[in-house]
Amino acid sequence: MSTALYAGSNRFITSGERRITRHSFSFGEHYDPANLGFGPMICHNDDALAPGGGYPDHPHSDLEIVTWVIDGVLLHTDDAGNTEELRPGDVQVMSAGSGIRHAEIADAQSGPTRFLQTWIKPDEAGTPPRWRSESIHPGAGLTTVVGADGLGIGTAGAALSIARLHEGASAQLPDAALLHAFVAVGAGRIADTEATAGDAVRLTDQPGATFVATADTELIVWSFTR
Repeated sequence: MSTALYAGSNRFITSGERRITRHSFSFGEHYDPANLGFGPMICHNDDALAPGGGYPDHPHSDLEIVTWVIDGVLLHTDDAGNTEELRPGDVQVMSAGSGIRHAEIADAQSGPTRFLQTWIKPDEAGTPPRWRSESIHPGAGLTTVVGADGLGIGTAGAALSIARLHEGASAQLPDAALLHAFVAVGAGRIADTEATAGDAVRLTDQPGATFVATADTELIVWSFTR
């Protein structure tokens, strides 16, 4: 059993033209052998884009890539012909499989854009690539948006849940072997661990854990059964 706070102020930062990315794990030039991932999660990036900024066309393979938009409008295009304007409350799942190219650019007319992107290792390599999105309206409790009860991904036992909580409200976290709770906006407490915006709490074998909001909060929780 363990509970560990990973402060947002300690995240690796990569700056590019009209973008800033804050990394939870080793990424690119930022190598930390003690922080390569958490269960099948190998990337949890918090991206801030200026209008028109982002990531031009680039490839991926054998990753489940999940994107959640917090502010602004993110324009997605890929070589399978998919296009989408992703807005706050929109979740996108891209199973890169045998290979896909895509671009993610902040809409130039909609102001700054912030989104979270998570990369999950799939159970099987080389599957046909897939893309899908859905608009979600989380309530006061955790709403499962990706996993067996949401948009499916190619990683068994992985699920993404989201809650929007008013100050003083609480949410029961899923019962899973591994939990990654990220405070996107606001602040709260898990057991004796205080977390503010940009912080993540990683829990191992902590059934019955509860998050209590100490401010109006948007909480992003990944759970893994193995």
